[in-house]
Amino acid sequence: MFGRLVTAMVTPFADDLRLDVSRLEVLVEHLLATGTTAIVVAGTTGESPTLTESERMTLCRETVRIVAGRVPVIAGTGSYSTAEAEELTREADEVGASAFLQVAPYYNKPSQEGLYRHFCKVAEVTNKPILLYNIPARTGVNLSVETIVRLSRVPNIVGVKESSGDFTQISRIISETPEDFILYSGDDKYTLPILALGGVGVVSVAAHVVGHAMTAMIEAFFSRDVQSAMRRHHELMPLFEELFRTSNPVMVKTALALIDVPAGGVRQPLVDATPEERRGLRRVLGQHVDLSTVH
Repeated sequence: MFGRLVTAMVTPFADDLRLDVSRLEVLVEHLLATGTTAIVVAGTTGESPTLTESERMTLCRETVRIVAGRVPVIAGTGSYSTAEAEELTREADEVGASAFLQVAPYYNKPSQEGLYRHFCKVAEVTNKPILLYNIPARTGVNLSVETIVRLSRVPNIVGVKESSGDFTQISRIISETPEDFILYSGDDKYTLPILALGGVGVVSVAAHVVGHAMTAMIEAFFSRDVQSAMRRHHELMPLFEELFRTSNPVMVKTALALIDVPAGGVRQPLVDATPEERRGLRRVLGQHVDLSTVH
């Protein structure tokens, strides 16, 4: 439905940290040219906590326009408020989003029944596909296997971006949900082991800078060239780690600048990479990308 390499796209800002549509166009074309099969806009990698509602919709609308039907555009429309998640989903639907990424409500730590009702309510406002997003380290609550199994029976809840890091849970989700319910790795470093358990791909940050290498690893696995897939996984692992050396998307925005696809800085309370962080990233990224022409 969304392909195997979904990119959780950063939000490009100008030097004054306003939304920059010209940089957005360059970034989208870069992603499509390097293997991205679907784009998530206004997710947490897109700094959704610091985007206004108007900026979210502008970002979604402009991405849909630039993509022009070449790949699905998945709008991040989650919230800790069910009513707000419903409204954001309605608005993103109206501006042309193909599907929606719904993160578990954060901070207020609802019960499993509350989570179930929340996602059911949001699913009622659209006929388009919804991907759940489980990231307990950020939200403070884990979507249990049992709750995900219940939600998999909702017709337009089609899968989950799973970032729990719990491989027992991941295995159970895949084995206990319908065959057409899809599971994506929510962490680049877990892509290969999740594929081995039956996952379909990854919602990636690293794809911003090593999309071709990520594609090659995934294709090697599905071509049953497991040794090649393993080799590529181990080659990429230092970069996966470096991209999350500090809060996402600080390092990936730094990496984009290093490959001459600038996406601006990050909005506070995030802060830009330190000189030490930048040097470490340049060293690791340079093992995969020619940086000799970039200052």
